[in-house]
Amino acid sequence: MTDSLQSLITKLENCLCPAGNGVFTVNTAKERKQALHLALFGDDDASIVDKNWKSSLLQLSSDNKKAVVMGIASDCGGGILRGANWGPLFLRNTLLNQHNSLGYFDLGDVRVIPHLLHDKYLNDPTIENCRKALYQDPQSSYPISPLSITEDVLHDFYAEFPTKGIFGIGGDHSNSYPLTKAYLQAKKKQGKRVAIIHFDAHTDLLVERLGIDLCFGSWCTHILEDLNDNSHLVQIGIRSSGKPKSHWEDTFGVRQHWAHEVIKNGAAKTVETILAHLKDEKIDELYVSFDIDAIDSEFASATGTPEPDGLTPEQAKQIIATLSEFYPITGADMMEIAPFTDASGRGASSSEETLKVGGDISAMLIEAISK
Repeated sequence: MTDSLQSLITKLENCLCPAGNGVFTVNTAKERKQALHLALFGDDDASIVDKNWKSSLLQLSSDNKKAVVMGIASDCGGGILRGANWGPLFLRNTLLNQHNSLGYFDLGDVRVIPHLLHDKYLNDPTIENCRKALYQDPQSSYPISPLSITEDVLHDFYAEFPTKGIFGIGGDHSNSYPLTKAYLQAKKKQGKRVAIIHFDAHTDLLVERLGIDLCFGSWCTHILEDLNDNSHLVQIGIRSSGKPKSHWEDTFGVRQHWAHEVIKNGAAKTVETILAHLKDEKIDELYVSFDIDAIDSEFASATGTPEPDGLTPEQAKQIIATLSEFYPITGADMMEIAPFTDASGRGASSSEETLKVGGDISAMLIEAISK
């Protein structure tokens, strides 16, 4: 094992934890966590799960799967209904139950202190206390907040495995900031021109929200500097905005396809326009960031900000399928599934419906990365 790989494995062992453990609880969703651990690690005893997970990390370099799943069970960057921190656990179970033929390597979950967002917001005593809690070492060099841990881990991951692609499961949409930041910087080093395809009901192009610059409503603004051109952020499904489309495109230089345009023109025409733009910009690869609220709330209401008049699941899948025919999708994420929320009034069925939609789309994206 090379020194760089050993360093990465050690960092993963410290900064991540077995899949399903990203939310630290004792009894909440206990049955789902047990089912996941039995499926992934062959046991639900905590010590055995941890041992088998660490053993699996040693197989990372010899595993030929291109798609690598990582959970970020944090909703600290959200701001409406909370609960997306349960997305990684619930969505993994959905994938195992409904898409069990998928081939991917599960890296585990980022270790989350649920009160933290990014290390830059913290003072030194807090950082020391949290390093003691996470790593039993107040002088550790490892970051402690979910956004900071994610970006730090992925910089090393992409340096070691440039041909593998991460599928991130959130969590609120602020988690896409480190996922895409590390991805974009890695691809620039590889000489690749990439575009971010962003499905969402909202633009997420605020500069800040209530004084916080990295959150679910502003993350896109802060990755623009890592794109080769701002128009390489292509947003699909927008419909909840206090400003018109022209404001966002003229101010930030991004490309948008609002939900009513997709509905009016059809998915085929929409993706034809996107493909023409990607071709003109000489794009090599794509990253797809998917906020489940891009889907109409009739189909996906278990989320922090469900919105009506959105895309149907079939429209979203048609766009993704067509894009993947012409461009390699080498990174992706699924965000904002909040299984315990019930904005629709339909009870448990709303969660299962949302997970079904999120699972189907996630499976498409994982399959695309696997190619």
